[in-house]
Amino acid sequence: MPKEMICSFCGKSIEPGTGRMYIGPRGEILWFCSSKCYKNSIKLGRKPRELKWVAKLSKKII
Repeated sequence: MPKEMICSFCGKSIEPGTGRMYIGPRGEILWFCSSKCYKNSIKLGRKPRELKWVAKLSKKII
């Protein structure tokens, strides 16, 4: 049975069979729930604590 992963950027849970797995140059594995999280993290280099929409999602999960 596949397990649910957690988005490395916003902290939202990712259902099995969805999302995107990114393997960094150092071998770290990052999971993203959407292209929005992927682009903000990898392409734009933003920090999740600086964005208002991420803070709201993180508070609901924790």
